[in-house]
Amino acid sequence: MTTTSPHTPLRHLHADEARWARGFWGAVQDRTFGATVPSIWRSLSDADVSPGLRNFRIAAGLEDGAHDGPPFMDGDFYKWLEAAIAQLEVAPDAALAALVEELAELIASVQRADGYLHTPMLIQSRHAERSVELADRFHFETYNLGHLITMAVRHHEVTGSETLLDVARRAAAFLEDLATNKPLELARSAICPSHYMAVIELYRATGESRYLDLAEAFVRVRDEFEGGDDNQDRLPVREQKVAAGHAVRANYLYAGLADLAAENGDAGLRDVLETLWNDVIDTKLYVTGGCGALYDGASPDASPWQEDISRVHQAYGRAFQLPHTTAHNESCANIGMILWSERMLALTGDARYADVIEQISFNSLLASVSLDGEEYFYTNPLRQVRDLPFPLRRPGDTAIHPVPSPPPSDERLRERYLSCFCCPPNIARTLARFHERAASVSDDGVFLHQYGGSEIQLSDGALGLRETSDYPWSERIVFTVTHARDGGLPVHLRIPGWVRGATLAVAGDPHPVSTPGSYTRIEREWSVGDTIELTLPMPVRVLRAHRLAEEITNQVAVQRGPVVYALESTDLPEGVVLEQAALRRGVAFETTPGEIAGTPVTLLTMQLTVIPGGEENSLYAELDEDAVLRTASVPLIPYFAWGNRGPSEMSVWLPVVW
Repeated sequence: MTTTSPHTPLRHLHADEARWARGFWGAVQDRTFGATVPSIWRSLSDADVSPGLRNFRIAAGLEDGAHDGPPFMDGDFYKWLEAAIAQLEVAPDAALAALVEELAELIASVQRADGYLHTPMLIQSRHAERSVELADRFHFETYNLGHLITMAVRHHEVTGSETLLDVARRAAAFLEDLATNKPLELARSAICPSHYMAVIELYRATGESRYLDLAEAFVRVRDEFEGGDDNQDRLPVREQKVAAGHAVRANYLYAGLADLAAENGDAGLRDVLETLWNDVIDTKLYVTGGCGALYDGASPDASPWQEDISRVHQAYGRAFQLPHTTAHNESCANIGMILWSERMLALTGDARYADVIEQISFNSLLASVSLDGEEYFYTNPLRQVRDLPFPLRRPGDTAIHPVPSPPPSDERLRERYLSCFCCPPNIARTLARFHERAASVSDDGVFLHQYGGSEIQLSDGALGLRETSDYPWSERIVFTVTHARDGGLPVHLRIPGWVRGATLAVAGDPHPVSTPGSYTRIEREWSVGDTIELTLPMPVRVLRAHRLAEEITNQVAVQRGPVVYALESTDLPEGVVLEQAALRRGVAFETTPGEIAGTPVTLLTMQLTVIPGGEENSLYAELDEDAVLRTASVPLIPYFAWGNRGPSEMSVWLPVVW
């Protein structure tokens, strides 16, 4: 989302108006720019590690060789560039800027005259091999072109250069030709549809209606194509009532459709998106914000005929089907849910969308990257156990892109480089652009969505705000007015849906607070130095699940503020294993400062109840009724921090004893 849209009440802010200047998200931003972005580039540019850069050099005739890696590797390269461009916007760096321009020229040099750009095919053509574009939907050509256009628009916005904007126009022209002359090929090949969002971004950047028309054509074409479960094209968009099939592709599609509704005002489309979003939130979203529960699933209710149901990897399953050890929750799916939710927030101004962005961001998003910012999870389970008797498929472990067998399941760790490298640069670009989620502006003032160290300075000087807080560890958030032209603008503070008993003081005076899951509006004549002090009480909350979420019957999860906690076996006493760990109803939690892998966190120390059992290998065994329950003092750690101290077991949900 890059500018004002006619059917959105909220306009998001770029880095010149909103940024993370300090606090929690300021530290994450520093880590992203100092470690994540450069370490991913070291992988992509090292041919011994990744073919990412080399594929473009071969396509340009600068090196000899064949294409290597998955067919969507181009898109991964573009996502990293988008992260680097975001870094230039926030923290200009001459060396990085020179590298970005060098890569922009390289990309432009390999694009075909008709706008097509897909290095596997271009390399085949260079070798005089017969190549046919869109011959296989799993070549991901439109996915790659979508990420190319999105990155190119951001490059133009940040640098002013036309180099990649021209590339984006030509790529869009290629898609236009497909929509007009080869609609079946386009519909069949629209896998993981990043191109919906992309052409809307190009429309916003150029103001040329042809790109809005193209987005509408995408929907018409897909609705005329009878597809399957893996790409949400079994049913026309407006007939979909539940989120089903491949979760990354679903979330990307729905984010793109929300962009379209923001531009053309399609109220029916917006209603469909609200229904689908509610289906995810009410029945399919993990407490950590993870989505796409199943390693192998389908859209099970799309057809009564089992032979018509295709197996889908990393899928939304049925309502309340939420496994833990085998939870998939691909990092890209969780990011896709942020993209979808922020667009719904702009469309509606409803705080519940910002609540979900917060839920994902503090939990599953941050869990996907190590605390040093250089290693990554592809999947994000809620439980990790030892000696799993079957391997969990890892990225790339398919017939299309085989990789070596996975390591023992009790050593599932983040990795610096994944053979399927879509998640790391996606994580990088999401965190590099996270300042765009801090706040929005509307005709009714400034809306503050996310807390954690922001600095807001509207470009017209109407209002400036500086946040001081230790959120999410501390409940007190203070905004100080730094600029206020002609009395400033109203300020809207998000009151998170999880909070109870929030209080607010404005310039020292109490101010009423709206209900949880809403925005509190503050209107006054602002003066420089005025303060807004929001207090969000953070008692430890013990959560239970819906009765139909069968994997977590009689179990509970622990949350404080927006942060979900987990028990990691690293912290268990000697002789106690994970399956013996339980929480007693009413147990007291002590909030204590701590540190994991050099990162300060808040720990929750408690008396764990140790239940009988342990190393029993029988499928069923009799309960030892003479066993005595004992207790042990252990800390719970933020879920996002697990797996940073070597191989371990972990669980978010624990049995409850009374």
